[in-house]
Amino acid sequence: MSALPLDGVIVADFSRVLAGPLATATLADLGADVIKVERAGTGDDTRAWGPPWTDDNSASYFEAANRGKRSLTLDLDDSADLRLAHELARRADVVVENFKTGALDRKGLGYEQVASSNPGVVYCSITGFGSGGGADLPGYDFLVQAVGGLMSISGE
Repeated sequence: MSALPLDGVIVADFSRVLAGPLATATLADLGADVIKVERAGTGDDTRAWGPPWTDDNSASYFEAANRGKRSLTLDLDDSADLRLAHELARRADVVVENFKTGALDRKGLGYEQVASSNPGVVYCSITGFGSGGGADLPGYDFLVQAVGGLMSISGE
């Protein structure tokens, strides 16, 4: 088997739901070692978005958006788990997150903090409404459609 373009690249995936997980699934498809960090207790929200369900009782939606990844459960409010998250971000070539603006900064996992210990990191922050006005809004598809006017033409 020939090498894939991203073989050897480590991706710390702090994303959830769709935009981030789909981006990092594409990186995994290209050979990256993607380590998905999931919330302790419940995991990614989309694990429960079934039916249909897979054999391990995850929603097919979750499996499709998180194919090819390894998963790590961490509680970012727990100091020991937060240290592990910092270590992962320090070792990663790429960090992807889609928390509300400022949420990971408060945990010491924002771009400035990660780049200070990992200057070569590629840091991707995916937001629905950027970091200015509207940054506090969740970036779910239905909300973006409504705000943009697309929902009025998409049918019931």
